Amino acid sequence: QVQLVESGGGLVQAGGSLRLSCAASGRTFSSYGMGWFRQGPGKERDFVAAISWSGGSTSYADSVKGRFTISRDNAKNTVYLQMNSLKPEDTAVYYCAASRLAIATIRTSLYDYWGQGTQVTVSS
Repeated sequence: QVQLVESGGGLVQAGGSLRLSCAASGRTFSSYGMGWFRQGPGKERDFVAAISWSGGSTSYADSVKGRFTISRDNAKNTVYLQMNSLKPEDTAVYYCAASRLAIATIRTSLYDYWGQGTQVTVSS
């Protein structure tokens, strides 16, 4: 069992930056692939970024490529999402997720554990 707790969300102006963190419980964090997803008002939950167990492989949604960076620190059981050049359309609840497959997968169905989410609001 893995428990995930996101933090770092908030209100920011367009063009600004935020760094989200996701702290995981359990001694097997380093064996999981990790991902970030987001769900805007009235929208489905969409893939944002993913990272493999070692950090050696990453994937990004086209909408965030070049602006967002996912990283992880296995010693701290934490995965991060650095978000730069934020846009109003990035406004959403951001969720952290863990996959037993250990790869950087974009498929929502392959994630086994989910956090409660953190709100990110970008004002224009």
